[in-house]
Amino acid sequence: MREFIVEADGGSRGNPGPAGYGAVVSDAATGETLREVAEYIGVATNNVAEYRGLLAGLRAAHELDPAATVHVRMDSKLVIEQMSGRWKIKHPDMKPLAAQAARVFPPGRVTYEWMPRDQNKHADRLANEAMDAGARGEQWSESTSTAELDAAPSGTPEATGSAHGDADTRAAKAVASPGWAPADMGAPATFVLLRHGETPLTPQKRFSGSGGTDPSLSDAGRDQAERAAAMLARRGTIQAIVSSPLARTRETAGIVADRLGLDVSIEDGLRETDFGAWEGLTFAEVRERHPDDLNAWLASPDVEPTGGGESFAATGARLAATRDKLVAAYAGRTVLLVTHVTPIKTLVRLALGAPPESLFRMELSAASLSVVAYYADGNASVRLLNDTSHLR
Repeated sequence: MREFIVEADGGSRGNPGPAGYGAVVSDAATGETLREVAEYIGVATNNVAEYRGLLAGLRAAHELDPAATVHVRMDSKLVIEQMSGRWKIKHPDMKPLAAQAARVFPPGRVTYEWMPRDQNKHADRLANEAMDAGARGEQWSESTSTAELDAAPSGTPEATGSAHGDADTRAAKAVASPGWAPADMGAPATFVLLRHGETPLTPQKRFSGSGGTDPSLSDAGRDQAERAAAMLARRGTIQAIVSSPLARTRETAGIVADRLGLDVSIEDGLRETDFGAWEGLTFAEVRERHPDDLNAWLASPDVEPTGGGESFAATGARLAATRDKLVAAYAGRTVLLVTHVTPIKTLVRLALGAPPESLFRMELSAASLSVVAYYADGNASVRLLNDTSHLR
């Protein structure tokens, strides 16, 4: 049985702020580096970035040999203690990431060890390269320069960079893939994002998330879904349909599936944000009843709606994990994702590397279509946003 060493790190310049992770998989017997992975993940906290690095490292190790054992080494005491089961995971941003990490390998095949930060330079550098690339609007990719940085002598800027928010001493160079996908990159995983049709709550602009009454489509909403289905049938490009589990999205997806002759798969990660005690209320009603909570929510993606709803930061972490899962499952294919306002805006935001406040600056109509393509090198391309031409 092979044994791998996974060293991972993540950081955020602002906490929360522009964030990235890096992970290295090496052979435990020889010390040979087998795989490097890194990614700019948009705005996130240090802890989320560290968990994303762990998850990416474990997945890379699993791709190399799913029967291997893995020893994880990180300088995050929090992640090591939580994944070892000694500390409880309370933060909603970390719970789904930790759960995913625990499922990559069977229980008992992964062990964890904390190490000092100065011993985690390889993964630290990769995380900083990813953040540097993100600042340029690009994504990190492997190149010969990464090997040159590994050989940098102790004390040089390349050797002393830190992923944990220190922009002045971070690794000096990062080489990322170009903004235009190369001709040999292959077909991307293309997500056609369909917002569900109207429900009785939609015209009244009431909060309608995953924690409310789960309304069905109205007559107008069913007509919108039929129009979207007819347009998608004319284009003839959809190869699979995946829906949020909520009633309004399953009904919309079913109408399209009947027209296209496809089955519908359900993905819980595509559900709408839970708006807690605000479910069913208008914005004005929330402003009147919970003014301080609303102001705090508008000011920070980490704040939950009144009554224990889901923060936008938690939604972002959930959607990033769902995106990764679906991109892997539908590589090279065009899939219709039938979902909601916040998930679609979040996928677009992540693709653009835009800040959380951009969620409040996008219009997304009922039964509208948006399109994002994901390439094998990690680049994403937003091709369409809020198209409602089929409804006119």
